[in-house]
Amino acid sequence: MSFIQRIARNTSIFFISQIISYVLTFFYTVYIARFLGADGYGILAFALAFSGIFSILADLGLNTLTVRELSKYKNLTRKYIGNVLAIKLILACFSFGLIILSINLMRYPQDIITVVYFVSLSVIITSIFGIFYSVFQAYEKMEYQSVGQILSNISMFFGVLIGIYYGFNVIGFSIIYSITSLIVMLYCIIICIWKFTRFKIEYDKHFWKSNFVEALPFGLTGISVMLYTYIDSVLLSIIKGNEVVGWYNAAYRLVLFLVFIPITINTTIFPVMSKFHLTSQDFLKLMNEKYFKFMIIIGIPIGTTTTLLADKIIILIFGTGYTQSITALQILIWTLVFTFGGASFVRLLEATQRQLVLSKITGISVILNLLLNLILIPKFSLIGACIATVLTEIFLVSVVFRICYQLGYGIKIKKISTDLFKIIFASLIMGFIIYCIKDLNLLLILIVSILVYFPLLYLVGGIDKVDIKIIKEMIK
Repeated sequence: MSFIQRIARNTSIFFISQIISYVLTFFYTVYIARFLGADGYGILAFALAFSGIFSILADLGLNTLTVRELSKYKNLTRKYIGNVLAIKLILACFSFGLIILSINLMRYPQDIITVVYFVSLSVIITSIFGIFYSVFQAYEKMEYQSVGQILSNISMFFGVLIGIYYGFNVIGFSIIYSITSLIVMLYCIIICIWKFTRFKIEYDKHFWKSNFVEALPFGLTGISVMLYTYIDSVLLSIIKGNEVVGWYNAAYRLVLFLVFIPITINTTIFPVMSKFHLTSQDFLKLMNEKYFKFMIIIGIPIGTTTTLLADKIIILIFGTGYTQSITALQILIWTLVFTFGGASFVRLLEATQRQLVLSKITGISVILNLLLNLILIPKFSLIGACIATVLTEIFLVSVVFRICYQLGYGIKIKKISTDLFKIIFASLIMGFIIYCIKDLNLLLILIVSILVYFPLLYLVGGIDKVDIKIIKEMIK
């Protein structure tokens, strides 16, 4: 099996599971948002954002490091599981203690504090069993992680339905998150012992020291990403209140749902890129080039379509109580476009052991995002938070691209510019047609846009012979 087919197999398995998972996530999020209203949903969204910021402290990059190392040295599997689990348990206790201290110092009402406790417990448990997902990824056995994610979302989905049936309040829904995480952790432990290796908690002083230092740049990057992703919701809660957080997250969650596309490919491609860094620089450059191109082929039309149809999307999904989210979605969707464009270069830096460079870039981006939010939120509320998010993503992707170009990873500016022009041209034509038929049924509009965009992109040469060859290999 060629490396392209292997990537395609793992990506297909993971992609299908992600679609199932995100469909379930989409529905239970919408049910919660409609059932609790903007204010109640805002409390839950705040808890997810607040705990998300601290969650990376329970990992500090150990999951990513484990994938990279075990993809090369599988004989160390038992050692990594035993030692990393021990480190994670200590970090989990520290993180949860920090969450308790921080939320109480902020003097929120007791019901909000209780919601934060249960959601944080769920997030920290998820971080702990992340080590097992790292093993599945390193062995390129994505089916096991896929089942785990589907199990998680099925549990959440039926938990939410039960919660709505029995009229749970926001605290009841937060408990569902914790129960779901415990179920998935049990599944991961069983699969690891059954299919990979038995393990026990270990303490190897040299391993702890060397791997903790090696993982720390990944962790710093993760902290920066979490701050960048969630700090706006926390600041909106403090400055503008829970209802505004609900409006903002209705739009933001739709954007985050679509991030599953680069996340899926990143997860499956990372072990292969890590190996090619040692064995074939030419293949590594080819993978990066095509990954970037395929991402912008998908990302730019998504941005165009969502901007034009945001009102239909928000009203259909969340109802008229979330009309404030329409403009937010039209702005935030362009964060996704730049995320798609930068995904390949971010993974390239991690796979080539330049995680410290990425940590510095994301750290600066977080500071920029925080400053922009503090300036824009008091004046423009959730729209200010949206603008801050987009500007920060543009900065981050631009700097990462420039660094990769300077490091000489075979980035061809002329080819990238030509591809971008063709993709933007096809997207604009598609956008014009969408504007002309905007009053039609939403599903019909989406079908027409796809039927227009891809043939047009092929006609203008946006998809070349090499792309077609890769697609055929993937289909095989």
